[in-house]
Amino acid sequence: MEKNRLESFSDGVIAIIITIMVLQLGIPKSGDISALYPVLPVFLGYILSFTYVGIYWNNHHHLLKALHSVSGSILLVNLMLLFWISLMPFTTAWMAENHFSVVPTILYGIVLLMASFSFYLLQREIIKVEGEDSELKRAIGQKRKERISLILYITAIAITFIQPHISQAIYLSVALFWLIPDRRIERIVD
Repeated sequence: MEKNRLESFSDGVIAIIITIMVLQLGIPKSGDISALYPVLPVFLGYILSFTYVGIYWNNHHHLLKALHSVSGSILLVNLMLLFWISLMPFTTAWMAENHFSVVPTILYGIVLLMASFSFYLLQREIIKVEGEDSELKRAIGQKRKERISLILYITAIAITFIQPHISQAIYLSVALFWLIPDRRIERIVD
């Protein structure tokens, strides 16, 4: 399979995910500014998840620039990544509709953790297929950023039992950590 098919499929799935998230926002029942208050948690959840989906889309694009050949294992790991990202609209809506309560916030964190882990596995699989001297291997180096993110997600999930809002702050900080495109890959493949 050519990598442009993998990229096109992934882009399509991500576009659908974003569409589903925006459709879940709902419309306030009146034209007063006060009608926005009840939907504020949903809107804040949307902003956070839209940021995450955008980050994955952007970094996935850079990751695939380093890819020269697609294997069956890369397809499977890419599907795993898309699966976890596709759960973001559901977990975002559940968490926001319940005002960031414990169980939905934990599930949201698990989805973020598993998406991050899947992205890490996709990087690893590409390096395996492309070889240890691949552009991607040289670009990402020790994968500190990825490991820090995984640790922060695990920490946030555990903290949710004590204070879900602290977990939300951690999720936001990880998003900000990744908001700027991954320059490690950009420098090598551009």
